[in-house]
Formats: sequence, structure tokens, C-alpha cells
Amino acid sequence: MLRRSLLRNVVVGLMLAVSPSAVHAGAATGGATEWTQLLNNAQLLEQSGQGVQSLANEAQQIAHQVTQIQNQLDQYRTMLQNLEKLPDNIWGQAQQDLNRLRQLTQQGDGIAFSMGSLDDVLKQRFPSFEDFASGVKGGEDYTQQYQSWSQTNRDTIGGTLAQAGLTAQQFDTEQNTMRQLQQQSQSAVGQMQALQVGHSIASQQVDQMQKLRGLIAQQSTMMGTWYQSEQAAKDLAQQRRDTFFDSNKPSTSGGQEMEVRF
Repeated sequence: MLRRSLLRNVVVGLMLAVSPSAVHAGAATGGATEWTQLLNNAQLLEQSGQGVQSLANEAQQIAHQVTQIQNQLDQYRTMLQNLEKLPDNIWGQAQQDLNRLRQLTQQGDGIAFSMGSLDDVLKQRFPSFEDFASGVKGGEDYTQQYQSWSQTNRDTIGGTLAQAGLTAQQFDTEQNTMRQLQQQSQSAVGQMQALQVGHSIASQQVDQMQKLRGLIAQQSTMMGTWYQSEQAAKDLAQQRRDTFFDSNKPSTSGGQEMEVRF
């Protein structure tokens, strides 16, 4: 009963993961990426349900924050059209927004890594999961799909930077980002370029986070189906055992009485 209740709760958690009403602020990957540290399989099942829900919420929250940054960058660009250069206090806010955008792109990459790792760990721990996953839609490998998503995301950002004569290395850390933005703050042209690049990346990230949430939803549904099939198989086996041991014993009456004969 405990095992059955646990699996039922996990399935519910996975279904909530793709529900818009399940969004909460401040979701973070935290320890959810360390699936290999969950040595107990029952604990892994329980934490995977909660972890997937948290990651799905985080992906939606990232998309929301990126949209806010995109709108803010629009306001900065409008202001800059009427000014020789943005005032230092306004440009300081723009720098913070652009750096926050960089952080959010890294968070999205972390979510993809975590979900791919979960797929790997479940396949290692549960042979039935690997068999089930290999039979879904011609053997989709979610680990590879998340890797592909991450590579596409990095290539897209790199292409946007390259069009502006910039490199990914100039924005790969907070220190490099602030140094580059400081250089571009010297003129209105440099400021506008930084704002336009940031706006393009923000727009791309909104689309990419929607694709990432779609992948999480597909994986969640597949995992939920596997959990249910596992429990159905266990219930059937238990039912057969109960039927076998509870069956009526064969009757011993009606036979001949044993007698000693010479």
C-alpha cells in the first residue's frame, strides 16, 4: 500500500508539472540536478516527481522574467532615441538587466542538463524504464534531445552576438559582461548596439524556453505512463499470488476408507 501510494503521488506530481496553475516564484534547480545522490530507488521516484515539477515551474518563470527584461529593453531603446546617451543611472539599470538575461540563459541550460541526467539515471536504475522509453515514438532519447536543445540555444545566441561583431566569450561571465557593457557605454551607438543585441537574445530565449517546457511536458507524460504501467504490472502479480494462495483446497472426502488387508 505504501509503494502504491508513493507511485500515485509521483504520477500526480508529474501531471502538475505541465499545468500553468502550478507556477510558483523562485523555483530553482538546487539539489534536483544531483539525481545520482539519491541512492534509494523509492526516494529517487519521489524526488523525481517533485524535481520535474520544480524544473517545469522554473522554466516558465524564466520565460516570464525574460519577457519582462525584453519589455524593459524596449523602453531603454525608446529613451535613447531622444537622448545623446543614456544617463549613468539608467544605463546602470540596463546593465543589470542585460547581465540578468545572461544568468537566465544559463539557468535554462542547467534545466536541460538536469532533465537529461534524470533520464539517464532512471534508465540505469530501472531496466523496465529503459525498455519502456526505447519503445516510445521509435526510441526517443530525451538526453540527446536536451543536448540538442542546449547546442541550438548556444548557437543561436552566438550567432546574434557575431552579427554585432561580438563573441560569446565577452558575455560568458558576469565580469566579462560588465566589462563589455562598460566599453559600450561610452557612446549612444554602443549603448544602442548592446540594447538591440539584448533584445534579440531575449526574444529568442522566450521561444527557446517554450520549446524546453514542451520537452519537459513530453518527458513528464512518458514517465507518468511508465509509473502507471509499472504499478499495474505489480498489482496484477499480487492479484495472481492472492488468488493462488486463497484458492479452495481440494476435497478429501468421498474416498475409500483405508483398511488392513491380508
